[in-house]
Amino acid sequence: MVNAPRPKEKHLESMDFIKRFSSSLSQETKGRQSINQSHTQTSNKERKKRSSRDREMALQWMILTYVVAAEAALALLLTLPSPKLLKNRLVSLISLILQPALFIVPFAGFQLLDIYWKNEHRLSCNSEICTAAERDRYEKSVFKAQRNVILCTTACLLYWCIYRICKYHKEIENLEEVEKRYKNE
Repeated sequence: MVNAPRPKEKHLESMDFIKRFSSSLSQETKGRQSINQSHTQTSNKERKKRSSRDREMALQWMILTYVVAAEAALALLLTLPSPKLLKNRLVSLISLILQPALFIVPFAGFQLLDIYWKNEHRLSCNSEICTAAERDRYEKSVFKAQRNVILCTTACLLYWCIYRICKYHKEIENLEEVEKRYKNE
């Protein structure tokens, strides 16, 4: 005759198994929680660094946007018809501003290099594995990069246009003076 476990012993064995299982689960859960907490802390630190870096980048693009707007306003002022005396004063004032404003060309150049570097090292999201949010984030970053490239090239192009307009105006002024001298002789 085989000794069958008594119902009370069977109950105790199952209770013992449940206690061991729950203690191992709680230890595993605690380990996971500590890993998740350290990962969350690391993620939070990375997010804070990324957000401060994004704010700095946003500040650079904001400065570049204001410079482009100011250059566009100056180009508009130079091309509007105005009395000769006012035009001469305006051109001389803008010519004085142009020399220190030359910083915009290397600034825009470095921003273009930064965009190029980020484009080369950007993680692409072309596969089926990407989620819709990742794909949207990727497309948004591409659109931002394209916008910023246009902004940088516009800054350089407007600076060059203002420089050429001022230079042509000064050349015309010099030719008018030479013409006056020849007429007086």
